[in-house]
Amino acid sequence: QVQLVESGGGLVQAGGSLRLSCAASGRTFSVDEMRWYRQAPGKERDLVARISPANSITYRDSVKGRFTIYRENTKNTVYLQMNALKPEDTAVYYCRSMGIGGDHWGQGTQVTVSS
Repeated sequence: QVQLVESGGGLVQAGGSLRLSCAASGRTFSVDEMRWYRQAPGKERDLVARISPANSITYRDSVKGRFTIYRENTKNTVYLQMNALKPEDTAVYYCRSMGIGGDHWGQGTQVTVSS
């Protein structure tokens, strides 16, 4: 059973940076696609970024050039480096793993960007 634990959220001023981490248990991390989503109050959960086992990466348009997703397979961890944060980035951020290990979500971490 895969478990995902996010960390690194918090309160930051606009223009600041945060790095989110998602640590995965289980033995299939290196062959799973990893994704970051976010959900703001009253809104749908949106895909922010994804990284394939071969490190193919895509981002939603609103975060391109500001956010970077990367993975360290030796640590079973995926990261989301967020720079130049904006108030509209405020949301709960979730990580998700998809692959032969199944489809799993973390519990989420709150990111709040003040203006």
